[in-house]
Amino acid sequence: MILLSLVGVFFFGGLLAWVSEIMDARLPRWVAMLSILVSFSLVFRLIFMLDSSGGVLLGWVDEFKGPWIPSLGIDFFFAADGLTVLMLGLTILLGAVAIASAWDEIKERAGFFYFNLLWTLAGVVGVFTALDLFLFFFFWEVMLIPMYFIIAIWGHENRRYAATKFFIFTQVTGMMMLVSLLCMVYFHSLQFGSFSFNYNDLLRVDIPRSLDLWIMLGFFAAFATKLPSVPFHSWLPDAHSQAPTAGSVLLAGVLLKTGAYGLIRFTIPFFPEASEIFAPVAMFLAVVSILYCAKVALAQTDIKRLIAYTSVSHMGFVLLGIYAWNELGLQGAIMTMLAHGLSAAALFMLAGGLQHRIHTRDMREMSGFWIIAPKMAVVALFFSVAALGLPGLGNFVGEFLALLGAFSVNIPAAVLAAFGVIFASVYSLWVMQSVFQGPPLKQESKAPSHETLLDLDGRELFFYGVMMIGLLWMGLYPQTFLDFSSGVIEGLVTSDSAAALYAGEFLK
Repeated sequence: MILLSLVGVFFFGGLLAWVSEIMDARLPRWVAMLSILVSFSLVFRLIFMLDSSGGVLLGWVDEFKGPWIPSLGIDFFFAADGLTVLMLGLTILLGAVAIASAWDEIKERAGFFYFNLLWTLAGVVGVFTALDLFLFFFFWEVMLIPMYFIIAIWGHENRRYAATKFFIFTQVTGMMMLVSLLCMVYFHSLQFGSFSFNYNDLLRVDIPRSLDLWIMLGFFAAFATKLPSVPFHSWLPDAHSQAPTAGSVLLAGVLLKTGAYGLIRFTIPFFPEASEIFAPVAMFLAVVSILYCAKVALAQTDIKRLIAYTSVSHMGFVLLGIYAWNELGLQGAIMTMLAHGLSAAALFMLAGGLQHRIHTRDMREMSGFWIIAPKMAVVALFFSVAALGLPGLGNFVGEFLALLGAFSVNIPAAVLAAFGVIFASVYSLWVMQSVFQGPPLKQESKAPSHETLLDLDGRELFFYGVMMIGLLWMGLYPQTFLDFSSGVIEGLVTSDSAAALYAGEFLK
């Protein structure tokens, strides 16, 4: 019941936040934060249950199953293992960060805003926990619609264009996944005499070789679009640049991770042979994403677009580690997902905070802010060096493991991807130089004066501090996080049967 309660907290919390605006315009944000605190307590219970089981699982630490549409083989089936718990923890932490970033920024229709924010989180939690594929697809759609409203209503100058582009990309590829899912259910009915959307049942389906690759591509397209990977990435810079700060935090920190999770949980276990054939193509796309988007980032003057392209570049390491499909690669992918979630969310929160203060995203209108806002400058420096992969921080551990895993199966891809680390150093330090170093711009320009640019306040520093501690913990003692997912990965890469709970062994 923990998982069902977790989803329910966000659904009912969102409704309560919307209604509470009638009493007080400031009440919705408190309702949203209270929902986050309740969800934290539920996730902590899952963590304690995981620890009490020894930490290494080849099954589920908690699950809930109940009938929904029995005639079609559709159930309410939620389950969580070590990987799920990590993703849930990241989701709720960044949900709190998103609320904190919207605290003073969102003043119009705040109740409806926090309703959409909490329902987005409900959709993400459902995606990470649903093991009935119809239920999974339901939450996949729930996740998209409120994010569309967040961008379209509270975004910036081209918000409707960016929101529509985001929706079209994700909806079209989501329909491709649905067609592939229905094909799997059809073959299950032919082979076992009944319809089923159950994860464990679909693992046992034998797809004809002539269709295996094509059905797999439907899942891959949906998840690679959300990741995102070249060539499905072009929606992300527009969405990030136009979204409010909280929307960017959720997009970069949480929603992108659902694509990687889908590849790990569904695509490769469902289609081990087709995935083995497709792996060189996927790793090639990962390398292109890393290098191309790092290069494009260097051409940006809009600070949020620049960070968006760097997100695509860093998520390329996740795709590379996943399709290496060994323990090192998968651990690297998961660690990169966690570390990137914190560092990218912090950078977008900083960029959004700057835009809220000085009303521009153009780096050409920024200079010398280290003197004006030293706290902000120090925080920006920390997360910039974290993003470029400084040893001792979580991003380094994740990308290093992903490269090691890739090197054991595809040396050229690993070598080329390593150049992405060099590009990351260039664009990260260039942003610091452009925004925070150099002389302050003259007063007649659009740059703010010493009096108008406010430094970070205590609330902002608290949440940045939490994310800093998280990245330091991942970098200095990563075994804490590796232990959570080690049992999941062991089951994924060593299972001999595609009908097992975790299945698919190749590229070893």
